[in-house]
Amino acid sequence: MDRLQRIRLLFGEESVKKLQQSTVMVVGCGAVGSFAIESLARSGVGHLVLVDFDKVEESNINRQLFALDSTIGKNKVEVAKSRILDINPNIKVDVFNIFFDDKTNLDIKPDFVIDAIDSVQSKIALYKWCFDNNIPFISSMGAARKTDPSKIKIDKISKTTVCPLASKIRHIVKDERLKDFPVVYSTEVASPQPNGGREFGSIITVTGTFGLLLSDFVIKKLIS
Repeated sequence: MDRLQRIRLLFGEESVKKLQQSTVMVVGCGAVGSFAIESLARSGVGHLVLVDFDKVEESNINRQLFALDSTIGKNKVEVAKSRILDINPNIKVDVFNIFFDDKTNLDIKPDFVIDAIDSVQSKIALYKWCFDNNIPFISSMGAARKTDPSKIKIDKISKTTVCPLASKIRHIVKDERLKDFPVVYSTEVASPQPNGGREFGSIITVTGTFGLLLSDFVIKKLIS
């Protein structure tokens, strides 16, 4: 018996070895990213690289795995690292407490990258970094103001519909002649917010589903 026994039973020993020998970088450790990170750790990925500049806030608690009363005010990447090592102390965890932009140049080449960033410009910078370094990646589109997990799907960015964030990204990708790539997005029309405001509401059932679909996609690619 060991912590990866059920993964071995499901995918076999060779697949477990592939996961243990893989490096996955997750950029964004919030509502979507935290679920992707946790599931990668629990599934046996041997090396995780985490990138985020933010600290845990009380308003994160409704939807972020790393947000607890005890972690408010702490750097998200450090909280994430501590939690991962509590799940499996054999995982190698590298953290970068930075804001990813077009000046970022990390001296690392992961096997796969997950984009769970909110900022459009940061997303584009990450895409270009992945393309320039020939690193496969998958990106999360907008999960805010959505309530129906059944409307979440995976497709190429060129095939996305409904999602306003995906529309912005799609046009930039086309204008800058970037290659097509997979994304997780929702086909649900965003619900109006009762009190309006500039901040968007979100719920863990949707953000968590986004994160789990991202990690599932990566896991399946790593063991294929």
